[in-house]
Formats: sequence, C-alpha cells, structure tokens
Amino acid sequence: TIMKCKHFVIQELVDRKTYELRGEAALELLDNRLLEMIDKLREKFGKMTINNWHWNGNREWSGLRTPDSKYYSKYSQHSYGRAVDIIPAEIGVNEIRAYIKANPDEFPYIKGLEEDVTWLHIDCRNCDTLKSFKP
Repeated sequence: TIMKCKHFVIQELVDRKTYELRGEAALELLDNRLLEMIDKLREKFGKMTINNWHWNGNREWSGLRTPDSKYYSKYSQHSYGRAVDIIPAEIGVNEIRAYIKANPDEFPYIKGLEEDVTWLHIDCRNCDTLKSFKP
C-alpha cells in the first residue's frame, strides 16, 4: 500500500511530467517520513503551498526534482524525494523554522532546514540531529 498525504495531493509534490507518467504511483518516489512531516506542518501551521502548477501556478519544482528541472542537483534531498520547499500562507517561515528547532521531537523526521531563504525548506535526510544550512 502506498502511503498518501491527508492534506496534499500528489500534484503538489511532483512535477507535471512525473505526474503524467506515473499518476498516483508517483507517491512511491517520495519518502514516507517526508509525507508524514508535511501533513504535521499543515495541521500545525495552516495553509501552505508546495507545487501549484496543477492550478496554473508557477511552482513546479518545490517537491521532487528530476533531471528535467533546472534546479536539479544530483545529491539534493529533493532528488531523492526527501525534501520540499514550502510557502506558508498564514505564518512566516522564520517563525516556523524557530518552532521546529525549539520542538524537534514534534517533527522527528525533519533533519534539514535551510536558513536565509524566503521559503521553508525541510528535508528528511539520513542523520541523527537537525542540521541547519545556508544556500
């Protein structure tokens, strides 16, 4: 059984071509820990956007990144289905980052946070502690 998100549809997590090729099965390309964490973030912090191409928006590469993306990097957590870049609608990204750092047990699988960017990058990399990094 493929784990599904409660609060995000697959189009919000993958690009148009991946969705057209795989449909709902594209969920297999995403880490279950990431899916669990983005649901928790939405429940805690309200409305947020990852990809919105499906609704004629301009965000297509904020979830899974394939070699088709100009943002693709071979070793990026996005390339392994373990990262998303989120635009929260109701709370600032710095406030959310600070909350995650102060409450790591509430988001146990978030192990990467990007600093000094206008979006919330979270990832579920394979490490023991929360790592903050700059672009």
